Amino acid sequence: MSDQHPSLALRFRGFLPVVIDVETGGFNASTDALLEVAAVLIDMDAQGYLRPSTRIQFHVDPFPGANIEQAALDFTGIDPDNPLRGAVSEDTALKGVFEPVRKAIKKHGCNRAVLVGHNSFFDLGFMNAAAERADIKRNPFHPFSSFDTAALAGLVYGQTVLAKACEAAGIRFSQREAHSALYDATRTAELFCSMVNRFRDLGGWPPPPPGEMPPTLAKALD
Repeated sequence: MSDQHPSLALRFRGFLPVVIDVETGGFNASTDALLEVAAVLIDMDAQGYLRPSTRIQFHVDPFPGANIEQAALDFTGIDPDNPLRGAVSEDTALKGVFEPVRKAIKKHGCNRAVLVGHNSFFDLGFMNAAAERADIKRNPFHPFSSFDTAALAGLVYGQTVLAKACEAAGIRFSQREAHSALYDATRTAELFCSMVNRFRDLGGWPPPPPGEMPPTLAKALD
């Protein structure tokens, strides 16, 4: 990669980072309802800086027999029985996310998407479980790898809570609007881009020429 030809595919080893946030009826991806899912696609400009782009959101009907904890509803403020939610099935919601992700993978010359999330294992677990229930064979996301912004923010800003990490990064965060999948995904995308861009500004990307690298790293990249 060079400054003249920045590329998401080269920056992330063929992976396309896609921010995902889910709101659920509990903590168990196998038994608890998926109630909201949101995705934010990431673009790269001509200088190699990341920015959030397309945003996608679905309210989701609980799958048959799904468990929903009242504590989870109290936390998110979601009313699954509200007809104004415009909720769709898991199958419809996931296909509505996966289709634009696949198009973005092709657009950027990537091989697969990688989920970016704040405590990403949680979101990835629910996405995988819902895809399995819906019998979706072509899940564009890597099945177990992810980019966790909680861990990254702990390294970069010394904060692991999303609101605190956003504050440290100079990103506005509203507690009143939080715990909506689209709001949290949007803030997470901004946080992710801010950290990757900061690393670039500090000289961490593109990598230095092989002659300036530690010998072991230069050999690994041969």
